[in-house]
Amino acid sequence: MTGLKRTSADLDPRRRRMLFRAWHRGIREMDLILGQYAEDNIADMDDATLDQFETIMAEEDADLIAWINGASPVPEHLRMKLFESIAAYRPDFDPVEKNA
Repeated sequence: MTGLKRTSADLDPRRRRMLFRAWHRGIREMDLILGQYAEDNIADMDDATLDQFETIMAEEDADLIAWINGASPVPEHLRMKLFESIAAYRPDFDPVEKNA
């Protein structure tokens, strides 16, 4: 997986920016988690959910990874359904095919 599978042409400018930011985090693990999550869900998010997603994306990647994998407790301001949904999300990685 190298990034976007969907086009952002049908998205408004805010969603396009957020989708780009989700795929360009700085830590590849967060690119894959937030990028694919955004790709699958951003078109259907309402304004309040987009606000929450921006709040989540404003956090440092190392902290997000620790909260998502349970190494650190999730801070109070991120205890929301959207964060729970992201933490439970499992990106759809293409299986690696071995040559026989």
